[in-house]
Amino acid sequence: MKKFEGYMHGVNLGGWFSQCDHSLERYDRFITREDLEKIRELGFDHVRLPIDYELLLAEDGSYTEEGFVRIERCLSWCRDLGLRLVIDLHKTPGFSFDAGEHEDGFFEKEGYQKIFFGLWEKLAMRFGNEKDLCFELLNEVSEKRYAATWNSIAGKAIETIRPHAPKVPILVGGYHNNSIEALEDLELPSDENIVYNFHFYAPLIFTHQGAYWIDKMKEDFRMEFYSSYARYEEYTKKYIGEDFDDHFPQGEEIMDIAYFDDLFKKAAKVAKERGVALYCGEFGVIDRADPKETLKWFECMGKMFEKYGICRCLWSYKEMDFGLIDPHYDTIRERILELI
Repeated sequence: MKKFEGYMHGVNLGGWFSQCDHSLERYDRFITREDLEKIRELGFDHVRLPIDYELLLAEDGSYTEEGFVRIERCLSWCRDLGLRLVIDLHKTPGFSFDAGEHEDGFFEKEGYQKIFFGLWEKLAMRFGNEKDLCFELLNEVSEKRYAATWNSIAGKAIETIRPHAPKVPILVGGYHNNSIEALEDLELPSDENIVYNFHFYAPLIFTHQGAYWIDKMKEDFRMEFYSSYARYEEYTKKYIGEDFDDHFPQGEEIMDIAYFDDLFKKAAKVAKERGVALYCGEFGVIDRADPKETLKWFECMGKMFEKYGICRCLWSYKEMDFGLIDPHYDTIRERILELI
């Protein structure tokens, strides 16, 4: 399978320019050059930078130069430290993976799509000649019914970017929040610098146990990783919802590496057939889970990444309920770093 060279071990800078209050204090202080130095010391080779449109667009729809300068500064730090950078558009007018943002209409309204294409044209014009950089079109398209529409939008975005950034790798993910199963429904790559992107939090009932933002979830819910598939099924229906797209083998067998291998094997097959590299742009376990149980999940993930040679980027560097450097992970951080 084709490799995404230079992006093997990464970490997300979640919460800096995205999923935040978009205050100057946040922009100035949440991540600094010292954080990038720490990331380099931890052994990572790249960072993923989620950005919301608020960083780049003023309320009147004009472009905000200061936002582009902030991305430029992050890129400069990365360049100095030998880190590569993924620029990820995490939210665009009319769409956010988070329903609580109340961004709607992107897939139906050409006006929102025009703004999206404009953002990518500006980013490509500004950064298209940079090395050690790639673009991620949009974070976590949600509903499967938008698959064909998203393929069309993504294709037009790539066409918009390419005159200004002919060689910059472009990450494209699919529905159900960049699910690994959605890769087969993506359009065939339009050029050799397209990379298929997925996020992996399966089983969600384990990685998001106690997550306060999931409607049915009890905040005190906890579970062991090596539980039966029947129990995974039961808990998923009870605390996430019967219609959620996690599927488990039937019976009392205990969760094991085969669950992960089945999903990764199918994804690797799609990538090999289409001649594209795979990139896992997010993965992790919530900081409410027991660290010893968390480590069992990471051990499975580490084996899959190595078996299939998939580049990856941990969610997330700090805070955001998944922060690698936060105290919750003190007892397992060193081992996690060995595995990923």
